[in-house]
Amino acid sequence: MARCAFRLLVAGLFLLLLGFPATANKGTTFPEGPAPEGRDLTGWLLVAAPEMQGSIFTGTVIYVARHTAESAFGLIVNRPIGAGPVGTLLEGFGLDSEGVEGEVRVHFGGPVEPGAGFVLHSTDRLYDGDMDVSAQVAIDVGLDALRDIAAGRGPKRSLFALGYAGWGPGQLESELERGTWVTVPYDEHIVFDDAAETKWERALARSAVDL
Repeated sequence: MARCAFRLLVAGLFLLLLGFPATANKGTTFPEGPAPEGRDLTGWLLVAAPEMQGSIFTGTVIYVARHTAESAFGLIVNRPIGAGPVGTLLEGFGLDSEGVEGEVRVHFGGPVEPGAGFVLHSTDRLYDGDMDVSAQVAIDVGLDALRDIAAGRGPKRSLFALGYAGWGPGQLESELERGTWVTVPYDEHIVFDDAAETKWERALARSAVDL
């Protein structure tokens, strides 16, 4: 019964997705330019402080994909919301799904543009639609990686997310000053492994070590 309900939840997610525009590769604007001096967190992790309560970001770990003086952009990496057929997902984005089989785990990447899809992945395999983040990580906004993941020949590590977390000018800096977030260096296991339920605790422990 629980598994059936889970599948229905996933099916509902994809039906909802069919009504969203495929904004990830058709208009999503990513931050450009340098970050505020001494505060570039691109490639770092934002970990919700234990004091954060009653927020959609409570208990989250966010991979920061871009951080500039004008804005910041990141993906929550510890909020899986289900799994479903890659073919159905590609159809929802208006992309070719012919011959595509297999499933992918879906994560809630953040509350901004819930119809936008992103594949956060290791750089052992790269795609034309990639947004370069670091030597270790790229983000495929064209979603070509999904076909390879479904076929078992995708990047070594990957995470598919719907939506993203975003900040306007000075917003993230203000939250950091208030202690809303703890900053942690990139950790491949925290970002990509399947133990989502322990990522927040592990990231906080990592921050204590790095201090």
